[in-house]
Amino acid sequence: GGSIWGPVMVIVGLLIGYLAFKFLIEPAGAIVAVLATVLLPLVFWLLLAGPIVGGLASVVDWGLPFVKSKDIGGFTLAVIIGVVGIVMSLPLGIILALGRQSDMWIVNKLSTAFIEIIRGVPLIVWLFTAQLLLNYFLPKGTNFDLMLRVIIMVTLFSAAYIAEVVRDGLAALPKGQYEAADALGLDYWKSMRLIILPQALKISIPGIVNIAVGLFKDTTLVSVISMFDIVGMIRGPILSSSDWIGVYWELLGFAALLFFIVCYGISQYSQWLERRLATDHR
Repeated sequence: GGSIWGPVMVIVGLLIGYLAFKFLIEPAGAIVAVLATVLLPLVFWLLLAGPIVGGLASVVDWGLPFVKSKDIGGFTLAVIIGVVGIVMSLPLGIILALGRQSDMWIVNKLSTAFIEIIRGVPLIVWLFTAQLLLNYFLPKGTNFDLMLRVIIMVTLFSAAYIAEVVRDGLAALPKGQYEAADALGLDYWKSMRLIILPQALKISIPGIVNIAVGLFKDTTLVSVISMFDIVGMIRGPILSSSDWIGVYWELLGFAALLFFIVCYGISQYSQWLERRLATDHR
């Protein structure tokens, strides 16, 4: 397929996740909606995006060459990994936070073990795991795309941290909120969806944004596993070329400017969202 269809498929997958969350949350309950938000886009990207891209590229010739994921680099690589990782880790982090607070022993212990193991190991180690070790656990001859492996590891890593932030938000709510939900006769999932989670997520916005900004900046670590993001390209192919001799600070300054613009934009959006949701005085 042409390179134009890759971003299109990412946007379509995110749209599927949004529609799943919007239209499944009422009839199916919160947990099913969150799972659908994560699983439907993932199934789409794994099973349908490739054939659709090939079909569209054969019908509409954009004159663009096919670009394999291993050849994608620069700031585009950071945006893809960062955006997909942040979007998919938020619902997974909420599920882990609820699991860690669950009264079911097996769910509580599995969620706790997952969070502590992921948080106890640096991201760079998980990236090496995605590159070198993951194929040993797959059937022989399986070709598991490296970018997909990195996105999965980044998503799991970010979800573990988001789970702790959301858990703090749940713990910060007064006990009276839980008692009010019980007094209204709401079951567990309805009370979480209608009363508890909206307040807990509002409290957790600063922490979630902090994790999102940190995750986006940590995408530069993929350069250690031979994926050339913008920093990796500057340190590698660009500075090794004779055309760029003596040019050093300008390149790194431009990379810093790009990251600052994106991270500052995320921060400003979170502040606007906090002001929009500041309903305590009403």
